[in-house]
Amino acid sequence: MLIRAGQEDRDRGNNPSQGLALASGGSLGHLKSSARSTRRTVIAAGSSAIALAILAAVAVVLTGNHSPAATRPAPTTTPSARLSHQVKRPLTSPFTGERIKYLRRELIFKIDNVVQARPPTGLQDADIVYLLPVEGGLSRIMAVFSSRIPPVVGPVRSSREEDVKLLRQFGKPAFAFSGAQPALLPVVEHARIADLYAGRVGGYFRDNSRVAPYNLYARTRTLLHEAPHASLARDIGFRFGSAPPGGKRAHSYSVSYRAAHFTFWWSHKQHRWLASMDGRLARSANGHLLGGRTVVIQYTRVRTSVFRELGIRPPYAVTVGHGKAVVLRNGRAYHASWSRPTKNGGTKFTLPGGHRMLFARGQVWVIYAFGPGSTR
Repeated sequence: MLIRAGQEDRDRGNNPSQGLALASGGSLGHLKSSARSTRRTVIAAGSSAIALAILAAVAVVLTGNHSPAATRPAPTTTPSARLSHQVKRPLTSPFTGERIKYLRRELIFKIDNVVQARPPTGLQDADIVYLLPVEGGLSRIMAVFSSRIPPVVGPVRSSREEDVKLLRQFGKPAFAFSGAQPALLPVVEHARIADLYAGRVGGYFRDNSRVAPYNLYARTRTLLHEAPHASLARDIGFRFGSAPPGGKRAHSYSVSYRAAHFTFWWSHKQHRWLASMDGRLARSANGHLLGGRTVVIQYTRVRTSVFRELGIRPPYAVTVGHGKAVVLRNGRAYHASWSRPTKNGGTKFTLPGGHRMLFARGQVWVIYAFGPGSTR
């Protein structure tokens, strides 16, 4: 028995799996079963430790290859944050293209332009200067003020039929005029204007040092008080910017009516076109040479008005439609086309290729010249 037991022990020592099989039914089997469970626990714990070590190593590698900033979530931009970084474009005048603090009301004057009425007062501050034909082959000025308004403007003269449609593009401007022929006066007063007829509002006075009727002047502060709801400056079709390519170098350009002659001379020193009227450089009452950064010669059909002046039918420059134009800027003359399809809209100027004709920033002069189909 002892020999057999010892032989069995040796057999179990030489063949562990056989020993475990033989002892499965007694108390020794229970101990072996506990040992087997412990061994499994140890193996499982070891496997877990190895897995954790591998994960830690992988984390170290990943951390070493990527910076902390790369693992941060990308910042989000809220709409308000995006808007706060938008750059606001500076406000510019629709009449001159120059920077302004805010849009002001439109104050428009009809000013005489015969020799006896010169020099005019306040015209150097106008945003736009229109030259229009009137009876006798002479001219009259329509001056548009908004960006800068001088204290006094004149000499103020009467309106003509052509003014009504020209004014429509400005919305409801304050329009200062001395009167009109009896049949035309109610037409003008009922037009879409803030009516500043000299026979109805205050602010006008006579300069006794000058001969009537060329001595009627107006105080602009009083007139603006009379027109609190006049339109603010608005888009009338002008566009401003750098000079386009092309154009023809020009030192001067002339336009004539039957009894009035205008020449615009390019001044390199002042970088603008100086106006000459009837052979003399034009000046304002304060001695300032008159002229604009841009001069537009707008060729149009000039017919006759249905409202007679001193027994004759005065000229009527058609401002709604289309035609040819010459635009002077930066010492060059550009051939262009003009288009104003409706009386409520502005006038668009385009180059032969279809691009907008850009004006130089500053005072603009527009001369309505006799074009095809005109009656002289």
